Amino acid sequence: MSDVSYYTKEGLNKLRDELNYLKDVERPKASNAIGEARDKGDLSENAEYDAAKEAQGLLEMRISKMEEIMANARLIDESQLDTSKALVLSKVVIKNLNNQMQMNYTLVAESEADLKSGKISVNSPIGKGLLGKKVGEIAEVTVPNGALKFEIISIDR
Repeated sequence: MSDVSYYTKEGLNKLRDELNYLKDVERPKASNAIGEARDKGDLSENAEYDAAKEAQGLLEMRISKMEEIMANARLIDESQLDTSKALVLSKVVIKNLNNQMQMNYTLVAESEADLKSGKISVNSPIGKGLLGKKVGEIAEVTVPNGALKFEIISIDR
C-alpha cells in the first residue's frame, strides 16, 4: 500500500516536470541507444547492447516509481491550514535555547526539503518536533548529537 504525500503547487509541478522529462526525453534516448547498439552486430556478445538494455530497465523503474508517487500526491490547500500551530507550509521562527540563535524555516513535505533555502522536512527530527506546536511553546528535539530545545517565536503562512 502506498503512502499519500502532500505537496505544494510548486513541488507538485516540479515532480510532474521531472516525470515528463523522463518520459519525453530520457525514454527516447534509451530507445535510440538500444537501436544503435543492436545495429552493431551480434547481440550475444554486444556489451553496449546489454548496458543500454539495463539502463532502459532502470529508467523504466524510475518512471514507474514516479508515476506511483504522482498517483498518491495530494495538493495542499493553503487556505485551509490552521495558522495557530506549526503545520506543513508554516513559516516558523524558532530560537535555539542552547545558544540563543534564531532560525527561520518553512516546514515542507520531504520531497521539497532544501536546507539552503530554509525548507525543512516535516519528517526531519526538527520538523517532527515543531509540528503541532504553538507560539511560545518549547519543542524538544532529539538529534544525532543530543537533545535540543527550540522556542517557537512566530508562525506565519
